[in-house]
Amino acid sequence: MNIQQLEYLIAVDKYKHFGKAAQACFITQPTLSAMIQKLEDELDVKIFDRTTHPIRTTDVGSQIIVHAKTIIDSVNELRNKADLLNNVLGGKINLGIIPTVSTYILPTEIFDFLQINQKVEMQVKEMTTENIIKSLKSGELDAGIISTPFDAASEFYQDFLFNEELLIYSSENITKEDSYIVPEDIDVNKVWLLEEGNCLRTQFENICHLKENTMKPKNLDFMASNINTLIQMVDKVGGISIIPEMATHQLSEEQNKKVSRFRKPFPFREISIIYYKPTYKQKIIDEFTSFVKKSVENKLNYFEKPEDYISIKPQ
Repeated sequence: MNIQQLEYLIAVDKYKHFGKAAQACFITQPTLSAMIQKLEDELDVKIFDRTTHPIRTTDVGSQIIVHAKTIIDSVNELRNKADLLNNVLGGKINLGIIPTVSTYILPTEIFDFLQINQKVEMQVKEMTTENIIKSLKSGELDAGIISTPFDAASEFYQDFLFNEELLIYSSENITKEDSYIVPEDIDVNKVWLLEEGNCLRTQFENICHLKENTMKPKNLDFMASNINTLIQMVDKVGGISIIPEMATHQLSEEQNKKVSRFRKPFPFREISIIYYKPTYKQKIIDEFTSFVKKSVENKLNYFEKPEDYISIKPQ
């Protein structure tokens, strides 16, 4: 018996499929299957029922999986403690991020953090806030980055990352001298929104009490899942949408001319990292949080006087 065999067990139990589990473990399916068969023979138990589709974990196998997860957690904790004793930041961490944030920090802050800390192995998944919370509770994730405050996340520890202003992206020229917009100025028939369940959509609705626009063809069933799609719709079809401040760094000079601010108090959203505590991965979370905060701080230009802003809840 070895650690790899236990990791393979957990993977098959998770995916209920030998091929998908092998892919996740970066080995061939025959190798994974042979290693598990060898472990079953050694323990003299049948862990998986291979005759069902998807593969079923037997009752005895479920108990074995529980112990396997405990052992893997202990091994990872031992490795992380060894790294800390050697003053090296290292270990594995699974991170969930809402799509309206990951787009802007994955190719920058996260890449830079991992480049500096090459002994850290980070698995990043784009997920809705609800799925992040479910995955934290199930142990699939170690931490999640969401828009806060979020009522369902109250049982977790939360570390603040940054505040960013919510801005208007419009195909229509702003003619007001101050270039500010009040919610009443927005034509509700020309607004592009993200799909239901997206917290940024809810925040936009909370600001302007909006509904889906009527610009799209009646025979088109369309729900955007990311901000870049909304930007393209505004550019190609016209209309209005809302974008977070971080998005402006990925816009062209011409596109930035389409960005306007609301009138005071300026709406903003708060972004935090949530997790259970204590955790043996705390050092990685703390260092990552500090790195992101410092990096993003230099990119946010609008947040001058806190008293001029109002937080928009994501639910």
